[in-house]
Amino acid sequence: MALARAWSVALFGVDGVPVEIEADVGAGTVRTQLLGLPDAALHESKDRVKAAVRNSNHNWPTQRVTLGLSPATLPKGGSGYDLALACVVLAASQAVPAERLSGTVLIGELALDGRVRTVRGVLPALMAARRAGLTRAVVPTASLPEAALVEGLSLHGAATLTDVIGWLNGDDTSLTRPPPPSLAPPPAPSGPDLADVVGQPEARWALEVAAAGGHHILLTGPPGTGKTMLAERLVSLLPPLSTDEAIGVTAIHSIAGLLTPETPLVGTPPFVSLHPSTSTAALVGGGTGLAKPGAVSHAHKGVLFIDEACEFGARSLEALRTCLEEGEVRIARRDGIARYPARFQLVLATNPCPCAPPKDLDCICLPAAKRRYQAKLSGPLLDRVDLRVTMRPLTVMMAAEVAEPEPTEVVRARVFKARTRARERWAAHGWRTNAEVPGPVLRREFRLPREATTLLDRALALGALTGRGADRCLRVAWTLADLGETNQPTADHVSAALEFRERRKS
Repeated sequence: MALARAWSVALFGVDGVPVEIEADVGAGTVRTQLLGLPDAALHESKDRVKAAVRNSNHNWPTQRVTLGLSPATLPKGGSGYDLALACVVLAASQAVPAERLSGTVLIGELALDGRVRTVRGVLPALMAARRAGLTRAVVPTASLPEAALVEGLSLHGAATLTDVIGWLNGDDTSLTRPPPPSLAPPPAPSGPDLADVVGQPEARWALEVAAAGGHHILLTGPPGTGKTMLAERLVSLLPPLSTDEAIGVTAIHSIAGLLTPETPLVGTPPFVSLHPSTSTAALVGGGTGLAKPGAVSHAHKGVLFIDEACEFGARSLEALRTCLEEGEVRIARRDGIARYPARFQLVLATNPCPCAPPKDLDCICLPAAKRRYQAKLSGPLLDRVDLRVTMRPLTVMMAAEVAEPEPTEVVRARVFKARTRARERWAAHGWRTNAEVPGPVLRREFRLPREATTLLDRALALGALTGRGADRCLRVAWTLADLGETNQPTADHVSAALEFRERRKS
């Protein structure tokens, strides 16, 4: 009887749990038994691993093989355990030495001919392995650029199972070493220029405020007024991600299978645009077994654009409320709770009515139809949107009178300066933008003078504003003060912030 151990990682959301894989080869009925709550894909790995071992010029043991995945009560799934299963069985059958398996995490799917294929989630898996004290990792060669982002691990890349067997036998040249990691975020993202948007000065200003403070924004207007153009240009106004932010975003994209070897690090804020046919599961995450990340997590630290918002199902839109407030999605399943970060900027764009004519006078919708259409954006959802702008069609006369629009580069410079002021102010608390600051902190530690909040207090007294809405007004006021390069919001800043929230869809 022989026993061997190796390591892999199980992912639950972005959290990883090291899994100890044990193999026992001994007397008994010739069969291979896999224990530890495997799902269907993992249960099928027995046949994949057997074929890969045979096609790598090694024999599968002709004895009883028992494979245990511990913790035994933790559900496990996917094909990323294949490489570890093959190596631990070969070590247990004494076909290869077991010394190098100690402290080594092995991740990869095996093809029937022994090739090592990449799997999703290599980056968060290796981060979990490092936290658990493992010191070495063997991953597919194609995953090396992504894996190299994790410091503190001795990293090796394998193209085939034969290469891994050679390394276990002492051949250090059989595996590939990773390239030097590139953790420096790229320069500011390039994209469509804000100068392409003609007119709409109010909406352009709101977009600048949204970029400077990390605020959510609603654009309402007939087709062709530039709602989509403005939304697509918001990302170009945002600063590049910091190193920690970039690795966090990259981990989510790794789990979602969105990374490529050419771009292993997501250094710029992502932009995710959705169609009204998007399901609730695709929006916030879901799927069978443990949930996969949805669009709100793909847009983490970036922009989520929901065009034609009133065409979306009410259930899908209401699912946004929790993650807008908490910056995280928690999806409960029978086998556990998957947690995914989802701190994004939301841009909603909608027509004022179902028929959406270019001119308001041409609308043929009944008042009840308009109310039903606009009711898709419920009060609790709109209460979480800081800036609301009504856009008007651009007439020939307006186009002739409009000044030369500012390009993205000019607006971005003001946004960066305002963000720098906010980051320095909140640095001691760990917040980077005004939108992240909790309301109690604004009301107590950074309380504004009574004369500055007179209008806000009156709106609260009249019931025209909720407590959450008042907090969001204060955040916008701080952003307006940062853009105006003043140390504290004035009554004018608070009034302007309140006006942004009091806009109504026409």
